[in-house]
Amino acid sequence: MADQSGKIVLDHISHLILTAPTKEVYHASVAWFEQLGLKAIMTETSADTTATWLQLFSGTVGARDNSLKIVYSPSGLRKLAHSSKMDWRSMPAIASIYTNTLQAIEELFTRLPWAFQRYSTQSKENPGHTAFSTIYAHDPMNNLLMFTDKPNPFESKKKAEPKVDNESQDLQAAISQSSALDSTVGGKRRKIAILTSGGDAPGMNASVRAVVRASIIRGCDAYAVHEGYQGLVDGGDMIKKMGWDDVQQYLSIGGTVIGTARCKAFRERWGRLKAAKNMVKEGIDALIVCGGDGSLTGADLFRAEWPDLLEELVKTGELTDGEAKAFAHLNIVGLVGSIDNDMSSTDITIGAVTCLHRICESIDSISSTASSHSRAFVVEVMGRHCGWLALMAGIATGADFIFIPERPPSGENWQDNMCSEIKRHRDLGKRKTIVIVCEGAIDSNLNPITAKDLMDLLTDRLHLDTRMTILGHVQRGGTPCVFDRNLATMQGVEAVEAVLDSRPDTPSPLIAMCENKVVRVDLMKAVEKTGEVAKAISRKDFNTAMKLRDPAFNQQYDQFIATTLSKNIEQSLLTDDKTGASLRIGIINVGAPAGGMNAAVRAAVRYARNRGHVPFAIQNGFPGLIAGQVKEMHWMDVDGWIAHGGSELGTNRDQPSLDLGMVSYQLQKFNIQSLLLIGGFEAYTACLEMYHARDSYPAFCMPMVHIPATISNNVPGTEYSLGTDTSLNAIMEACDAIKQSATASRKRVFIVEVHGGKVGYLAVMSGLAVGATSVYIPEEGISLSRLQKDVNHLCKRYGEDAEGKTQGRVFIRSEAASKTYSTDIVSAIIKEEGHQQFDSRTAILGHIQQGNSPSPLDRVRAMRLAVCAIDFFEEHSGNASSSSSVASNTSTQGPSVYVKDPESIAVAGLQGSNVVFRAVEVLQKDTDMKNRRPTQSWWMDYKRVCNLLARRTELL
Repeated sequence: MADQSGKIVLDHISHLILTAPTKEVYHASVAWFEQLGLKAIMTETSADTTATWLQLFSGTVGARDNSLKIVYSPSGLRKLAHSSKMDWRSMPAIASIYTNTLQAIEELFTRLPWAFQRYSTQSKENPGHTAFSTIYAHDPMNNLLMFTDKPNPFESKKKAEPKVDNESQDLQAAISQSSALDSTVGGKRRKIAILTSGGDAPGMNASVRAVVRASIIRGCDAYAVHEGYQGLVDGGDMIKKMGWDDVQQYLSIGGTVIGTARCKAFRERWGRLKAAKNMVKEGIDALIVCGGDGSLTGADLFRAEWPDLLEELVKTGELTDGEAKAFAHLNIVGLVGSIDNDMSSTDITIGAVTCLHRICESIDSISSTASSHSRAFVVEVMGRHCGWLALMAGIATGADFIFIPERPPSGENWQDNMCSEIKRHRDLGKRKTIVIVCEGAIDSNLNPITAKDLMDLLTDRLHLDTRMTILGHVQRGGTPCVFDRNLATMQGVEAVEAVLDSRPDTPSPLIAMCENKVVRVDLMKAVEKTGEVAKAISRKDFNTAMKLRDPAFNQQYDQFIATTLSKNIEQSLLTDDKTGASLRIGIINVGAPAGGMNAAVRAAVRYARNRGHVPFAIQNGFPGLIAGQVKEMHWMDVDGWIAHGGSELGTNRDQPSLDLGMVSYQLQKFNIQSLLLIGGFEAYTACLEMYHARDSYPAFCMPMVHIPATISNNVPGTEYSLGTDTSLNAIMEACDAIKQSATASRKRVFIVEVHGGKVGYLAVMSGLAVGATSVYIPEEGISLSRLQKDVNHLCKRYGEDAEGKTQGRVFIRSEAASKTYSTDIVSAIIKEEGHQQFDSRTAILGHIQQGNSPSPLDRVRAMRLAVCAIDFFEEHSGNASSSSSVASNTSTQGPSVYVKDPESIAVAGLQGSNVVFRAVEVLQKDTDMKNRRPTQSWWMDYKRVCNLLARRTELL
């Protein structure tokens, strides 16, 4: 309907045609309008076009109470090029949207990355009061829309037609009112490029995928620069625009699909001139670089020179003055792709954990043949300037010795000391010897220590049958592990956010992982700090070099030594110990088996032995304790356990309440003075039971520590439980195979059921790692409306697939996501509602998720937690006070250590880079006991990113 002025008045949208230049822009536009309260009710696809019909949907932000009324101006229906730095009121809007929910719309714009400007008009009748407000925003096709709470002039003849307020405003004020996330520059869509440089690292492809998809979602164009900086210099086809489906299979591919190469030209100014020209000609003003410190240093230099480079290109006539002005500022964001984990200011780098997987797999294989032939093996791993890989591999494989650049062997006679220790291990009964050496290992005089030197030493002095293995580039290969996929994905998304946040005076950011959080740090400060390590080593300041590594590096090195080098127990009865007396420590597994349980027992036994304590294995959980199945553990009893899955001690879910009296009796009988519980939520509740029974049973008045070990990751007080990483990698491998099958079958959807109890951790983290289309978790549940959204999304996505290139898709469903909508029912509904457009199958992974051999991360975490637990026992056994005392350790009438301090029963949790002990009593307030999970889930933000990268904007 049209009024006298020719403007079209619509109470609701009935028929509006907006033409998008590409599929990516089209889908981004549909998602954008859906966020405003419009509902996609039908999609029609022909050979040439795709059309989506939209209708107002009551109850959403823009259309609540049918309050959204839109006035379209025919003169405004054209593509505009607006600058976010100008006063948008001076530009014609294609639509004036009258709503009584302006505040809700503004909150939506603030929460999502849409540039907008708000203006308020003062009331003439009431000076100082706002008559009405107006919000201007661009849709993904760059059309300008105006939202206002001013009364609609067409609802009453008495109301005047809205006038455009052309009142000028200071430029800086306009900038400050716009959103921090700006997807346009000079009225044009932002173009963000990513390149990978330096040595390849597993997970680089995941970062490329994340950058491409996050850029598209944010309304930007994404480009991939092939062959690193060489691609920037060469230009042309080396800089390619990327679509949504171009990165479909990237998650599971190792190395870097877009390539990396050394580029001498970029090191010269003439090469950087060519790179700058190619970027401007392509319209790219933002570059995300994934590489090592050398690659990132080159990127920051490129940014610093950018104004001078453009000026020179204008002078030589290769760029126009207008082109140079339009791209006067270059945004640089760094991602660290390095298998060495050698960058300071970040706890971990992309590719390092996968490389550790390859090393541990190789050494585990070597260990079996070494044990068979009673041989010694010297294994050389990468790490020219950093010993992280050697240290973590030494911990994770139970190596006898490691050699790293930051901590050379001490003394001139280190060869004698090493041979003496290896001989002691052999005398104890060890049939194998594993020595790990970094390729950059040195002695205290900076002389290189090579694998060949060590092999000759073991052969000549100890007469051991010694072999040398140099792993080489096999360490870089293979599919990325879960940790690297998720790390690269989260950092890639954050890199796009950093680009959109960047301003000319903002230092180039590096996307880092600090304290289990993705953060931004100053790129060049991080690079400079990294260089300080090499300088410290060159001046033989090895203590400083160790401290400059990630926060846990120094501690873990000491813990490795403490759990690896055996001591003569008779000569080390804790004369320097905190307690002044040895402790009898019970070790028990409680709950379901989890990867890392055995590694934790091994570390606890060996560290306790080296500290002069006496460890006891309690077999088969609390029923075993009740039956008196308690055995003293010696150094060699746990040899080889670090790579064993399951539970060598035996475990079950029974609680002390099975027979509290008998549990107390057996603890007194064996004079157990400290108790280490390794297990899941059942171990936590067991600690609570014994804590509350202390008044009735004095045997429970001793220090107790619970080390969380459960694939569900549902224990309060920790971010990670032992077994979660092993389980996630098992799920990832299964889902990769399932996706391959689904793709080969064409148009097939798999509903994969995973464990996790009433916690969605496994579902979310595995969903992100395998690129799941949808994830169902107990925290959110499943509803019919959610299933309908999933069906609609699948219909749309399969309708977009090119002929012959249909992708298999995976849904991840947590086992307790819904009592009603089981895995089979969800599959049946999706298949039925798909109307034969696609098939649906189920896969219930079951106990395969517990994994086989524990992952390196679970092994390393197990060692760290176990050592800290023994230290905890010493600390709380030595606090003699009115409520605690240390009695003679020869008594068998009761516990030698009597402690009633609530802090003495605690959960050993991983919080960021630290091991933190929190009393089980205090943790109750952070625990949902009914659902057996913590009240707060730090990983829920990963769920949002999972939806984002699956283009599920309706679920954000």
